[in-house]
This record gives sequence, structure tokens and C-alpha cells, in this order.
Amino acid sequence: MKRRAGQGLTGQIKDQLIKQALERRVRQAERKDAAPMPEPDLAHADIPARFYRFDQHPGYQQLRIVREGAERLGIANPFFKAHAGCSGSSARIGEQDYLNYASYNYLGLSGDPVINAAAKQAIDHYGTSASASRPVSGERPVHRELERALAEVHGVDDAVVMVSGHATNVTTIGHLFGPKDLVVHDALIHNSAVQGIQLSGAKRLSFPHNDWRALDSLLTRERRRFERVLVVIEGIYSMDGDYPDLPRFIEVKQRHRAFLMVDEAHSFGVMGENGLGIGEHFGVEGRQVDIWMGTLSKALASCGGYIAGDKALVEHLKLAAPGFLYSVGMAPPVAAAALAALRCLQAEPERVHALQSRGALFLEQARSAGIDTGYSQGLAVIPAITGSSIRAGRLAEALFARGVNVQPILYPAVEEKSARLRFFVSAQHTDEQIRQTVSLLAEELGRL
Repeated sequence: MKRRAGQGLTGQIKDQLIKQALERRVRQAERKDAAPMPEPDLAHADIPARFYRFDQHPGYQQLRIVREGAERLGIANPFFKAHAGCSGSSARIGEQDYLNYASYNYLGLSGDPVINAAAKQAIDHYGTSASASRPVSGERPVHRELERALAEVHGVDDAVVMVSGHATNVTTIGHLFGPKDLVVHDALIHNSAVQGIQLSGAKRLSFPHNDWRALDSLLTRERRRFERVLVVIEGIYSMDGDYPDLPRFIEVKQRHRAFLMVDEAHSFGVMGENGLGIGEHFGVEGRQVDIWMGTLSKALASCGGYIAGDKALVEHLKLAAPGFLYSVGMAPPVAAAALAALRCLQAEPERVHALQSRGALFLEQARSAGIDTGYSQGLAVIPAITGSSIRAGRLAEALFARGVNVQPILYPAVEEKSARLRFFVSAQHTDEQIRQTVSLLAEELGRL
């Protein structure tokens, strides 16, 4: 049989290894103060380096190839730019100020004096950490205040907050569903949902983006083969800036006796007359959706995630979901900041109206300039699709040189033909800034 590369060693190579080991032991014996060197484990000498060295890991090697290719093309690394101070519609990077479209600070609440004061007061009262999991001794009144407020705005029984938005999806889906279940998701769903499904062991199927008819057909075919079925969609899709027809998805899930989970990470604070998300936008009652998920790191100017729904759902997660039960409780100043931001959102809907107006202007200007904005509906997230990762990288670099900070989204985060710049619009951007940005974008795209 022909030996595959990297498998086994010939007798000659083994003899050479033994000889080298003996020589090392002789040299050691000559040094009385030297610690004895272990003999090489020849039984495992044929294991390829990629199986026990991180620098040989295939994933890392792929990243190196991409990075070195960009360097050869003269494209600087666009990531991990250090921002000095608070970033929103503007950012200070290095010694220069930039128009900033790389921030989730949609309503300008991160850095707001009222929000800062709430966090500082919580530090003075509770310290900087919950110092334990909440069931053990990490429970603080501010946690429950925030959860009750989130449940109220969603129109459901209760909510639970967790320390990470990504982990919220992973632990919720991973815990509630199992090998006898089916999880169906939009083709463009976030990585966190996919990771949760994989953890659960449930069967995973996807349907074409925002296509409720395809979902209906899929469930007609598959529903009877499984016990529980979960449908996962997003309020606003973070790469594309569009949203589903929520009432249609509710009809489908009801018809097939399935659960519906809506990830409101980018839609809460952005959609609806008062910024209360896609449910408010469509006039949907909160109880019509089984699992409301959201993050605190975007419109709510903090960090973490939450699940809102009926009492049994929340109680189950609090008492048994590993990502909550075995994790330290949310830091009190983080919870206090989110609670203050939520109250500010409710008291100042004009922030939401400003954000919606700026997003609509950006979209209208971009489309008028012939820029491919994909599916975007002009609600905070607006892509400029370039068609290749190289073009996206060069375009981001050109705009940065002209005072505009925007991040490229490259393969494999999206398909190569869908590589893009992704603009996050803030309520604090001015009409003039948006017109200037789109003008520069169109000019630099023309040069490419």
C-alpha cells in the first residue's frame, strides 16, 4: 500500500531519532547539574505537527495566507484600530478624528452623561463585578430591574440577561433543543445561532433569506419527523440591513406548531415608532413570538444579551441553561447602564426618529449614486457591495485616508462576490456628514 504523506516513519528515520536521543543523553551525563531529558516517545513520532502546534493549525494557516496576500497587494490591515475615547458618529484614531461608521452606538447613548452617571453610581454602590453566578451570590436588584423593564417593552412575562449576546444565543438554543428536534433558520442568520444549533445536536435546516413561503413548504415536508421545532430569524440582518415580514413568519410557526425566535440585536432601538423593535414596527403582540432575543451592546449602550418570553421559558433558562447558571452574573454597572439607556430610549423617541431619518438619507443618496446597497432598507445598517474582498479592502483604505472610518466585510464572513463595506449609521450623524460620506464613497468606487 502506498504510504500517505505525513503517515509513519521508515526504519531508517526511527534509527536516526534513537541515535540523536542517545547522543543527547551522553551530553546530559557530562553535565552533572543538568536535569534528565525524557526519552522521545517514538510511538507518537509520526503525528503531524498540525495536530499539536497552534502555528500549524489549518485555520491559522488560512488566516496567514489571506494576511500575506493582502500585504503583497499593499492592503493594510483594516482591523483592530485603537479608538481613543468614546466612539459614535466620530472617532479619534491615532492623532486624527474620523467620521465613523464602524460603531453600534446607534442612538448615541454610549458616552451620554446620564448613562455614564448611572454606571458610576452602580460602581459606587455594588462595585465593578457581581463576583459570582447569580444563583449563588451574584444577584443584585439592578439585574431584576433591567429584566422587568425588558419584559415590559416586549409585552411578555419576564426576561433574563446574560453577560454576552453571542453566548445568549448559543446557550439558549443549545440548552432548549436536542437530537430529536429541528431548528430551521434564515440562510443569513448570525453565527451565534448556528453555534447554538450545533451545540444542541438538533437537525439544522435553512431556508432562503426572508422567504416565509419556503419555510412553510419546508415545515410541511419535515415537521412530523421531529418533536420540537424552532424557527430562528432576525429583526434586522446585521450584514444586509433588511428585515423579515414578521406577521407572515408568525402565521407559519402557528400553523406548524413550532417555536419562533426573533434576534433583535440590530432592530431594538432602531425599528418602530418608539424604537421598540420589529414587533412594534409591525404592531405584533409580544406573546405572538415565543423567544425574543436582544443585545445590550448596540442601542442600549452596554454589553450582554437577553431573552424575553413567558415565565416558564425564563425560569427554565435561569435554573438550568449552562451559559447563565455557570457564568458570573452581569457586572452591576453594565446592567445599570443598559437600564438607564432603555429609560432614555423611552423618554426620548426623537433619537430613534433621527436615526431612521439619517439611515433613509444615506440609502437614498447611495442608490442615487449607483452604489449597490443590496437588500438594505436604510435602518442603521447599509452595505456598499464591492464584489470582491480586494476591492473592499482597498476601498476601506482609500476612505480612511480621506477621514472616513468604515470596516470591510470580507470572505469568508460573506461570499466573495458579496464582499462589502458595512456602514452603521448613528442618530448623531448629520445630513451634511452623510452626503459628504456618500460622495467620497462614490468617488473612490469610481477610481477602483
